[in-house]
Amino acid sequence: MSTSIDYLALVVQFLVAAGFVVTTMVATHLIGPKRKTSDKLENFECGIESKGNARIPFSIKYFLIAILFVMFDVEVIFMYPWAVNFRELGQIGFMEMLFFTGTLLLGFLYILKKGALKWH
Repeated sequence: MSTSIDYLALVVQFLVAAGFVVTTMVATHLIGPKRKTSDKLENFECGIESKGNARIPFSIKYFLIAILFVMFDVEVIFMYPWAVNFRELGQIGFMEMLFFTGTLLLGFLYILKKGALKWH
């Protein structure tokens, strides 16, 4: 049985981290320089003068591939605990992982059918 006292260290660590972030942000806002000139507000990239608009359109395929990579990469996070506890989970754990993997495979087949991974 766990009690609320078991979570005290976690709460203290969270409060210290949040306090550090807030204190740092407030201190840099109050202490930091406030003069904004056109030279300071200009973008600087490797010493090369900026030309044109930096907001060139990207293909949505780039972002789609990135999101799909993250989505299918996160599944590995769920597979590690299953692999570690494979023997303790037994047959039921194996069936649940087959269902999980099958669901991911259906999603992957849907993505392939829609042509989300094709570059033109």
